[in-house]
Amino acid sequence: MDPLTIGKDVMRCDMCETAKVQMHCDICLVNLCKVCVGEHISTGEYKDHKVVKFQDRESTLLYPRCELHSDYSCELHCKECDIPVCSACIASRKHKEHNVHLINRILAKKKAEIQTEINELEGSIHQAYLDIASDEHIFGKIVATTISPNTQGDNIKTAQGLFGATLSPLQEKLTEAGSSPPVKQLLDQPEIVTTIYTRFKDYLCNVACLSDEEIWTHGNENTMKLYSINQGSLLKSIRTKSGILAGDIAVTKSGNLVYTDNKDGTVNIVKNEKIEEVIRLQNWRPRTVCSTSSGDLLLIMSTDDDKQTKVVCYSGSTEKQTIQFDDKGNPLYSTGCFTRHITENRNLNICVSDQGVKGVVVVNQAGKLRFSYTGHTPAPRNKPFCPHGITTDSQSHILTADYHNDCIHIIDQDGQFLRYIDCGLSEPFGLCIDSNDNLFIAQNRNRQVKKIKYQK
Repeated sequence: MDPLTIGKDVMRCDMCETAKVQMHCDICLVNLCKVCVGEHISTGEYKDHKVVKFQDRESTLLYPRCELHSDYSCELHCKECDIPVCSACIASRKHKEHNVHLINRILAKKKAEIQTEINELEGSIHQAYLDIASDEHIFGKIVATTISPNTQGDNIKTAQGLFGATLSPLQEKLTEAGSSPPVKQLLDQPEIVTTIYTRFKDYLCNVACLSDEEIWTHGNENTMKLYSINQGSLLKSIRTKSGILAGDIAVTKSGNLVYTDNKDGTVNIVKNEKIEEVIRLQNWRPRTVCSTSSGDLLLIMSTDDDKQTKVVCYSGSTEKQTIQFDDKGNPLYSTGCFTRHITENRNLNICVSDQGVKGVVVVNQAGKLRFSYTGHTPAPRNKPFCPHGITTDSQSHILTADYHNDCIHIIDQDGQFLRYIDCGLSEPFGLCIDSNDNLFIAQNRNRQVKKIKYQK
């Protein structure tokens, strides 16, 4: 068998999940087979679709529509403001003396940088597999020589030792080649690494990692607070623009704080301690938010009367995708005044913890339901599953806080229960993960953040 073909899989259609991918919608970023193209372009979620051959995807640059001048597209980018701008913006002299570049040139430069990285990565993986093939050939000869038809127990032990010694460098080569994150094992007894005492008055709602040294928090006040993880000290406070408490917080891919404001129906980003409104809703209220690996925002929102709930993906202020119903037209998420949190898994699944349905609802990138998780028995406190905060780690595990059972549920990417984190927690509410897979838990009424090590 050719070692370079081992482990490859065929990409499947995002709609039927069975047929091979042949087409791609550049507007919706959905992969399709030819059979599903007709169904996709007939949907009313988008006014226009642009379906191309999969190998030609994203071949045409689609300029974003200007937020200030709706008749213009943004073909330019202002470096100082870090936003796309149109010719009308430039004519208004708002960006006078700013450094402005053509978006297509910036894109071409980025593509060249990415291609260089891809070439380097493919070269390293190629060499790693060649080395593996060579090592496997040598290893096969060693085993054949060591284990004969009349093998005795000592010889078997020797052969097993050679097997272990050979596998270790192979695993290191694959890891160095960047093929996948190293496999981590769950600890039987999770460890509390540190406790951070926040200074909110009554309760703590959520926590978001800015880095491996700093975390953002928010509670029942109109300020969001940044804490040092190691020192436990308050580093910064940001007051919401409306003067009321934030609905939820997250940290964007670029490292900026983003928060929802239920009072004025907005989603806001904090850049250099200045608050910028990104999204303003009409007849809907933003509830919780997360930032995706591509830099988009996933937003859970409800109508003003709480009779409808949906998930919407935004690129900047542009709505890209709406997720609300399953294939039979039934609502995916609960209605009413319940707590819901959202995150994106490493496999690009969208995961929502929904107190109203007492479960976790997971859909794929196209918005199609994959599974629902409704808890595991026996629970540590023998109480009904009460999901709140949700996060994911490098292993594509999904972790959700169980408020009533004072624990965290760990399930795999297919919804199978793996383990509880039950180490003396108290009313866990919000969750986040740092780059080293350390878990941070915002405890509601004692207003503490616990840093937990749960993998080795």
